[in-house]
Amino acid sequence: MHAGNRFRNLSPLDHRYYLANEELFERLADFLSEEASVGQCVLVESVLLDHLVRHLLPGTKEPVLQEIRTLPDRVDVSEVYREEETTHHNIRAVVNVIQRHLPESVRHLVHLGATSVDILDTAAAIRYRDVTRQVVVPLLRSLEEALIGLADREAETVSIGRTHGQHAVPITVGFALAEYVSRLGNSITRIESAAGDLRGKLAGAVGAYNATAVLHPDPEAFERAVLADLGLTPGEHATQIVSPEYLLRLLLEMNIAFGVIANLADDLRHLQRSEIGEFSEYFSAGQVGSSTMPHKRNPWNAEHVKSLWKAFSPRAMTWFMDQISEHQRDLSNSASGRFVVEFIAGFVAAAERMRSIVERLRVDHEGIERNLREGSRRIVAEPLYILLAAGGAADAHEQVRRITLTAERENRPVLDLAREDRELWRQVEETCRRLTGKDPALVFADPSRYIGKAVEKTREICAHHRKTL
Repeated sequence: MHAGNRFRNLSPLDHRYYLANEELFERLADFLSEEASVGQCVLVESVLLDHLVRHLLPGTKEPVLQEIRTLPDRVDVSEVYREEETTHHNIRAVVNVIQRHLPESVRHLVHLGATSVDILDTAAAIRYRDVTRQVVVPLLRSLEEALIGLADREAETVSIGRTHGQHAVPITVGFALAEYVSRLGNSITRIESAAGDLRGKLAGAVGAYNATAVLHPDPEAFERAVLADLGLTPGEHATQIVSPEYLLRLLLEMNIAFGVIANLADDLRHLQRSEIGEFSEYFSAGQVGSSTMPHKRNPWNAEHVKSLWKAFSPRAMTWFMDQISEHQRDLSNSASGRFVVEFIAGFVAAAERMRSIVERLRVDHEGIERNLREGSRRIVAEPLYILLAAGGAADAHEQVRRITLTAERENRPVLDLAREDRELWRQVEETCRRLTGKDPALVFADPSRYIGKAVEKTREICAHHRKTL
């Protein structure tokens, strides 16, 4: 990244998206930057060294131990990179620099018993665990809270339901949003769980504890102790690398949440169409919708979220390819694995944008009522069919289907045509009174009454996920 002029950087993440999310991206940099990555490797090396010194040099004075424990604060990433110009090996550069910051009495124990990936994979587990817990999940929770608030407020706002882009039967605005409250809320729980299950290792070059078995009578206990100080546990089995499935599951859960957010963005984008007009994004006083059409107010934020998903979601294929490492390890993931941080940054940018959309989203109640009225001429077809069939008519669906075709051809309400068929309407009336105890005139008078459990289900989902949060 070009430090002097951000607009000389190649990745849009380093100029356009950084400048749009400066505070958020700075938080990401605390965990995902190259500076942070080197720092995490130094941390792992320092904890390993602390355990080695206390085991192999039990008389070591406390000041020396303090020098070991403060290594992450004293080793500079630029010094490591200068050393790597000589070693052409990232972890050996870290080791050499660390040794310069220590008394001669303990230098020989730096990295002893470890292989490079013991350090790299353990540091990666720390990195992705911490960024998930401290940046990703708090942001997703904030988005979830905004969704819950909006769904709860609109729980009783009756709207037309849609399937295949066509008017279906009534629901409520809150019920439509509760879908995303549920999907995202469940995904957050799984992301937290997967982050907590990331593993480290200190099992050596092939994962069989060859080196540490020389240094310690119980190398597995030694590994557990070192990792425990880092808040990690070892996996059941390792080669030179940690089993890739732990990180894969976390990334896949993030990608699932990304898809949920993109799906919400797509729904909100369509509901802002001129001919639908049920929602609208916040539009600032000086904002421009089109360079040539001054009247335009495009749903560009929702489109932007979907576009980010299109750019980053397909990277899941690379994670699956990185699942394969030949024999005890190859380096075929050495480049591709570095781009995981970009996926997380893109995901976070999309989640933050969606949070902003939801918090400032305008619900157009007039547009919702207009569409409900438009659809009400035909949406009575389903309750008609249900009541007719429940009353014993085997061909109820076909009878009502023919009525809807006539209604469409003659541009008349379905209910009017149903009432003209006296035998059909008699069956409907009798069944309606028997099953609901209500006058069918009242049931069919207002299509907004035909919303099933939409309100109750919305309240239930919102309450559950509010409690979970």
